[in-house]
Amino acid sequence: MDFQVVVLAGGTSKKLVPLVSKEVPKALLPVANRPVLSFVLEQLELSNLKDLIVVVEGQDAALCVGGWISGAYADRLHVEVAAVPEDVGTAGALRSIAHHLTAKDILVVSGDLVSDVPPGAVAAAHRRHDAVVTAMLCSSPVSGPSDLGSSGGKDKTKKPGRYNIIGMDPTKQFLLYIATGAEVEKDTRIQKNILRAVGQMEVRADLMDAHMYAFKRSVLQEVLDQKDTFQSLRQDVLPYLVRSQLKSEVLVNSASQAPPEENGNEKNSSLNNHMTLSRILANASMPNFHELYASDHSGSSPVRRTHKCCAYIASNSSYCTRLNSIQAFMDINRDVIGEANHLSGYSFSAHNNIIHPSAELGLKTTVGPYCMLGEGSQMGDKCSVKRSVIGRHCRIGSNVKIVNSVVMNHVTIGDGCSIQGSVISSNVQLQERVVLKDCQVGAGFVVSAGCEFKGESLARKEK
Repeated sequence: MDFQVVVLAGGTSKKLVPLVSKEVPKALLPVANRPVLSFVLEQLELSNLKDLIVVVEGQDAALCVGGWISGAYADRLHVEVAAVPEDVGTAGALRSIAHHLTAKDILVVSGDLVSDVPPGAVAAAHRRHDAVVTAMLCSSPVSGPSDLGSSGGKDKTKKPGRYNIIGMDPTKQFLLYIATGAEVEKDTRIQKNILRAVGQMEVRADLMDAHMYAFKRSVLQEVLDQKDTFQSLRQDVLPYLVRSQLKSEVLVNSASQAPPEENGNEKNSSLNNHMTLSRILANASMPNFHELYASDHSGSSPVRRTHKCCAYIASNSSYCTRLNSIQAFMDINRDVIGEANHLSGYSFSAHNNIIHPSAELGLKTTVGPYCMLGEGSQMGDKCSVKRSVIGRHCRIGSNVKIVNSVVMNHVTIGDGCSIQGSVISSNVQLQERVVLKDCQVGAGFVVSAGCEFKGESLARKEK
């Protein structure tokens, strides 16, 4: 399969402060004691997609990620790590590496995606339909839209997220309309106009764009070159391709061929155009409706003025979410050692937990189901761990309670501490009797004995 894969691994995302740092960029944040990037790389390897460009924002972050990849995947994948400037956006990142893209089709995957959906299935659907873009969509996680960047423990009410408004043909193969991000809230009026015109478009508000896209390279590069203000694949490039697909069909079949509006505003569309669009989409269930309307009225050979924008919808039983907020970090760690433990890569004990053989437990210490205790970690007497991940080489005193939390590597926790709904980054020291609830503690921070914090972000000041 002639596909090149681009993994957009990010850098030190502001949404994930204080968990990320120069030493631990986003791609290396641990999920069940594995870098989150490893989940994408292993799925690509399983799909035999092994020619990769991993794009990292910032030179320092790129060096960290490249060093980890070279040690973990040296003989398994062909990986080139490319550093791009920070905050260029996903479209800007692809512009920066455009000279490296040579294959007919490009598969773009977010490095923070944790999923069991095979990337090869998305690539195959793209080829099958000869599409210019195929987007993977999956059910919205119940924790709500993590794009908002909520922090761990603060969002107690869990409800389905409203990520996008998506219009598809009756076969659910072709994308006909999409609104993302802020456009979701202000598109209600525009959506009514479109629905009045099309009649047979199925509208969904329960699907999440998984940030896995297959693109026809020539089209992608043309859009990136011509639309130099586009910064986001999700909010700029994908809606533009979907929008221009529909307008191209209108122009081919309308008597008056006024130039399309690039901003997607439908106010100046003629009634004739609306009627034509309705007639096109009413035939959307026909397998070749794009080709049907790609030929002119004289019946001569087809003129390629339409393009296909396809959707690959993951099954409801699939696991698919992105680590793009602190809340998502907490949720994914909980899931991968819980109901989605098939993704962990570990064998669970009869007690439904994972305790590394080199870990040591004190007297009357309990590690409950859906917990993980990493290599070389030690716990004192009368400790309790519930639904939590503890990293490698941690030193935990006696009478410590850890609930619904993530403790990274080389953390020291003194006697009598209580940690609930919190994230403790690597090399943190909690002195005796510290109480943390719904907190995030940055790498290397020291919490003094007897301190209590609730809903706080604790981190060392940057020098």
